[in-house]
Amino acid sequence: MSGRRIASIWLPRLPIERAARNGAASPEARVALVVEQAHGPVIHAATDAAIAAGARPGARLTDARALDPALQAIAADVAGDAVLLGRLARWASRWSPLVEVDGTDGIRLDTSGIAHLFGGEQALVRDMEQRFAFLGLTAKVAIAPTAAGAWALARCSGAWRAQDHDLKTLLAPLPVAALRLSAPLVRTLERLGLKTIGALVAVPRRSLARRFRDEVLDALDRATGRKADPLTATPDDSPPRALLRLAEPVADPEAAPRALALLMPDLVDQLEARRLGVRRMVLAGYRVDGDVQRASVATALPSRDADHLIRLLREKAQGLDPGFGFDAFVLEASHHEPLAPHQDGLVGGPPAGVEIARLVDRLSVRLGPGKICRPQPNASHLPERASLWRPALSPEKPAMAAPPMAPRPQRMLDRPEAIAVIYATPQGLPRRFVWRRAVHDVARAEGPERISPEWWRERSTARLRDYYRVEDRQGRRYWIYREGLHGDGRGGDPAWYMHGLFG
Repeated sequence: MSGRRIASIWLPRLPIERAARNGAASPEARVALVVEQAHGPVIHAATDAAIAAGARPGARLTDARALDPALQAIAADVAGDAVLLGRLARWASRWSPLVEVDGTDGIRLDTSGIAHLFGGEQALVRDMEQRFAFLGLTAKVAIAPTAAGAWALARCSGAWRAQDHDLKTLLAPLPVAALRLSAPLVRTLERLGLKTIGALVAVPRRSLARRFRDEVLDALDRATGRKADPLTATPDDSPPRALLRLAEPVADPEAAPRALALLMPDLVDQLEARRLGVRRMVLAGYRVDGDVQRASVATALPSRDADHLIRLLREKAQGLDPGFGFDAFVLEASHHEPLAPHQDGLVGGPPAGVEIARLVDRLSVRLGPGKICRPQPNASHLPERASLWRPALSPEKPAMAAPPMAPRPQRMLDRPEAIAVIYATPQGLPRRFVWRRAVHDVARAEGPERISPEWWRERSTARLRDYYRVEDRQGRRYWIYREGLHGDGRGGDPAWYMHGLFG
């Protein structure tokens, strides 16, 4: 647990503040947002004026209206609140790359090792609360060595920070509800007189396990750090990223390209220290209105060439909409691969293949990633299915072991073309055929190479193929095949096709 720091951001009034931003609920009006439940509408959130008049979240609307007949009820938009919370979580990546939504009213971040970038943990907490306040949202933030501990402090304590040595002390006076236990279990514990976390800790663990199985002990262990409670992504998985904070919001369209040039050296240094190369890179511009603008590019090969990466991303960075202004930028290598130092070519310049990869990168940025493709081996023994085209910037797939087979022609037709075999030997070797209105006399023939149909994906009437490598009297070599056999019960007479040409 030592060294790990988790920040919990609680947005206690997110639904009502979102409704106020949309003009549905004025803070001065007595308005309650309600959700339908089995026994009628229940208050989901309420304005300050409604709360002062007796409305409480979780109470039935009929009971609240008995106290305040003028209370207005509006249907809560729970789905819309969840969408906004997801957007806020993405926006919160300005502080840490490891961010996730926590429940319906919170966000948690792994802030291990990053507080010094903001002037310390106290300055980081102040910055979080101020930026959410600028968006019109009330936020309470706490930082602790555990996610569950930070959650409890943010919601039930006046403390904003806990260290390893004082976490248990700060948690002890908090109510048992701070452990995120189910409501029936909380009521049971309170009836037994175990109203605080400290009272629970004083009970022997064996007694708690026997009476409440593992639910209470599991929650206690997660809160105190005795049991791991990791975020979805672990710190070891954090991608290289560079952060630029602006003293004042900037609405200049050229702000993003300039930020890219300032951030790139820092990102390249991190990549070099970790012996990594960029495969996908994202420039995120954080606007003061809570929106995040992103521009991304991919590369054909891992790269940490600053000039090349800036050239790729600059044009897309110019397209970012600053809105009311950017106040922070983050440049992140969202996908990376190992890249060891390499030796330049003998006559100077980059190693072989790098220039072609850079050309592919530039063409993909200009024409679109789906326009530049390369062949990809495919698991099929049928020649026309043995390879597929895929975007050149897509991640490399492991090479498949090729099954042993006869030589293949250098040129394959996109679709086999029908030919007319005028004469064949009794053993099936063709001696004369017509292709594209020209008659070819076969001087030499080799075969057959039999390829059976793929019965697991073909129809039951699919026929086998016998391939032949033939050479005519002018020395031209062809790859032809006969589809089907006489009397195979899958059609009439066999058909002949041209499939490729040898060089």
